[in-house]
Amino acid sequence: MNYSFKLYNKEHMARTYGASLKISTKYAVEVARMIRGKSLARAKAMLSAVISKEKAVPFKRRHGDMAHQKEIGVGRFPVKCSREILSLLEGAEKNAQFLGLDTSSLIVKSIVASKAAAVHRYGRKRGRTGKSTHVEIVLEETKKPENKKEKKPEKK
Repeated sequence: MNYSFKLYNKEHMARTYGASLKISTKYAVEVARMIRGKSLARAKAMLSAVISKEKAVPFKRRHGDMAHQKEIGVGRFPVKCSREILSLLEGAEKNAQFLGLDTSSLIVKSIVASKAAAVHRYGRKRGRTGKSTHVEIVLEETKKPENKKEKKPEKK
């Protein structure tokens, strides 16, 4: 399995890979764009809001004839895709716990959705069918800088 993220550091990162998921690649790309760079807790909350249809995913590409949503413009509620990516995020979080990382300081460093191979259909109606997507997620542990104010020595 080839990962697209090449700067993987085993001490501070955890990753997971979902191969041939039965979700739309176009929707997966937009959901990935929405949560990339966010903290793990915030990303999970955003995906839960999409699943419950409280918050829409903003679409930046391929949004012709698509309805506008409150506060974001063009968007939709890709529930199935959000559910799959949320389960992958939870798997990556468990991988991070296994590696001994602090799960409260994890951010989504990289999330890549790419098109998988099409499945051949046999029988009377031949051809390729179905949608299939690979999703790769890399979480990184961030060290919060300590803001200790140093006391200056008093001059006499």
